Amino acid sequence: MPVQLAFEAVGDGPAVVILHGLFGAGRNWAQIAHALAADYRVYLPDARNHGASTWAETMSYEEMALDVRALIAREGLERPFIVGHSMGGKTAMALALGLEDPESIGGIAVIDIAPESYADQFSSYVSAMRHLDLAAATSRSEIRRALADSLVGDAPIDFLMQNLRRHKDRFDWRLNLMATAVCMRELCAFPEALPHARYDGPALFLAGAESDYVRPESLPRILELFPGAELVRIADAGHWVHADQPQALLRGLNDWLAEARALAPR
Repeated sequence: MPVQLAFEAVGDGPAVVILHGLFGAGRNWAQIAHALAADYRVYLPDARNHGASTWAETMSYEEMALDVRALIAREGLERPFIVGHSMGGKTAMALALGLEDPESIGGIAVIDIAPESYADQFSSYVSAMRHLDLAAATSRSEIRRALADSLVGDAPIDFLMQNLRRHKDRFDWRLNLMATAVCMRELCAFPEALPHARYDGPALFLAGAESDYVRPESLPRILELFPGAELVRIADAGHWVHADQPQALLRGLNDWLAEARALAPR
């Protein structure tokens, strides 16, 4: 069964739904949403087990796609455009490939991810977060230091810390770490058995030029599933394109949204 997604919405006009990545929340995309809000009604849901949304024991891409479909139906959105980053991009692809009526959405824009499996880079983050003694912690800075001490390399400490909240007299995580740990293999993969072999609607793939998530060898599979896809690489951007190059990302999204709206059936 779908879970009810918490969301914020800004602006007025055709609907755009932005799906965040693993360890994120809708609010991570507030800057992009407010920039688009002059022309669109932008929805920023939290994925299941993230942010303020309902927790569940499982989080496959098929399930997360159904969550988004339920949100679209509940809010009465007509042919929304679905934008997804990383985990959210895979959710957007699963949504498009699961639709009986592809024209029920206006198109998908997938940011720095491909329909393929990736090595697990994230279980160490989950493990470190789970093993912190939040009950004994007295400040955010103390938790940040402990998290940094338990992780090595260029782990995104500040990004992970955005999941920390203070609840009454103690800290906790706004992220279902147990479910994330259990489902990590699914989250790193991409489902093979989706209802439809291709989605012929408008599809944009925006990749960070400094990221290795969308490689040249990713393109044949992208075009197999999304024959109308356009791939655009954004210079001087890594995986977090919206943080590295927000203006270039906005230009790409605005141009694509205008083109996709022009192709919409009257």
